[in-house]
Amino acid sequence: EDLCQFLSGLTATDAELTLNDTALNVTVTSNLAAVTSNLAAVTSNAGDIATITGSSDNQFLLSSAYLVFFMQAGFAMLCAGSVRSKNTKNILIKNVLDACVGAIAFFIFGYGFAYGTKEGKSTNEFIGNWNFGLQDFTDWAGFLFQWAFSAAAATIVSGSVAERTAFQAYLGYSFFLTAFVYPVVVHWVWDGNGWLTAFKDNDKLFDCGMYDFAGSGVVHMTGGVAGLMGAMIVGPRTGRFGPDGRVVAMPGHNASLVVLGTFILWVGWYGFNPGSQLAIIGSEAVVARTAVSTTLSAAAGGVTAMAINYGLYHVWDLIAVCNGVLAGLVGITAGCSVTEPWTAIVCGFISAWVIHGAGKLLLKLKIDDPLEAAPMHGACGAFGVFWVGLMAKKEYVAEVYSGAEKCAGVFYGGDGSLLGAQVVGVICIFLWVGGLLGLFFLALKKMNMLRTSPEEEQLGLDESKHGGSAYNMELVAPMPTEM
Repeated sequence: EDLCQFLSGLTATDAELTLNDTALNVTVTSNLAAVTSNLAAVTSNAGDIATITGSSDNQFLLSSAYLVFFMQAGFAMLCAGSVRSKNTKNILIKNVLDACVGAIAFFIFGYGFAYGTKEGKSTNEFIGNWNFGLQDFTDWAGFLFQWAFSAAAATIVSGSVAERTAFQAYLGYSFFLTAFVYPVVVHWVWDGNGWLTAFKDNDKLFDCGMYDFAGSGVVHMTGGVAGLMGAMIVGPRTGRFGPDGRVVAMPGHNASLVVLGTFILWVGWYGFNPGSQLAIIGSEAVVARTAVSTTLSAAAGGVTAMAINYGLYHVWDLIAVCNGVLAGLVGITAGCSVTEPWTAIVCGFISAWVIHGAGKLLLKLKIDDPLEAAPMHGACGAFGVFWVGLMAKKEYVAEVYSGAEKCAGVFYGGDGSLLGAQVVGVICIFLWVGGLLGLFFLALKKMNMLRTSPEEEQLGLDESKHGGSAYNMELVAPMPTEM
């Protein structure tokens, strides 16, 4: 009897254990299902976050591209106001066609020479070699942003050769620059395979590479040196220098357009400089600091230019202030993301002196640059690249460039490697652009295709080439009054 009771209790215990095991299995299975569901939700959310991040960065880049392209309107107004009224249409159509011709040239050839690469095909440190006509390509926002930069580089030259250059010669130059000359410089500095680039893990020039964040050298110096070559070879405007070497003033006809153009360019620079980070998610501090530095350099350049001209000539010169603002913007473009904002004030101050000194030097050499484009973009662009080698802050460099522990300005603990790379970059850009564009303009001059005739220049290019004056102001006789 006792044995039966014991066996009966044991059977009941086994039944309870079986029930407990079943409940445990159900619980574990339920928990595993919940974990799996949660993992699926996390994976889905991660995908959504990645999509949102990519879309936000893409929209930031496109908005920056729109701002940079809007700078073409600024260049147009600045150029129109800085020339004599009889040449207004001529310089405006050149600005419009820089965008049109540049878009086609950069689409067919330029982007491929700048960034083109094919998977499995050997890369080239000197020039890109694929994606011509955007073959095998899907980064549309990246192309638009880079094209807007190429258009800006081409437009710079229109000011240097204004009022006396043949229209067809200018179109040829615009295509050549945006299709080949400028893209090669872009490849050197901004493509990950370029020999000057800082965007690769090893084999950098002096272990640093050249730091030109938004293009003081790549864009502005390229355009400025091209303009210098054009101004030298085409020669000065008729009557610009007297028989005794005295400089004859030829002021622009509309200061209001100059001011409007300056403000449009200043606004556009907020796409040019901050937009060069290429992304906003995770880079908010870099983008915002870049915008602040851009602002301070422009402001310092304008104030300094005003002080220089008043100190020398006792005139509060509006045009000089506008040029000083633009000089400050050009000067800070290379280092806007890697230098401290307070140093941007010093950069703008020095840039104003650079454009003033370079402008005086050109006049001394009898080189006529109506808009001072070569001093502004060429000289101030070279200074901006050099400035980075002096003032780049190591912590800021690490936020923008990888593997840059030793690369800082000499005033911020650098060992001179970065400064050396900057100097090499300036020299090579000058030789490349100056050599190719010098030969191009000389060839056009040899074929009598570079300059308009003295009669056309005297009459004005609007009347002689573009169907009449830009300002059709009819004189209206007063209405008779009744007695």
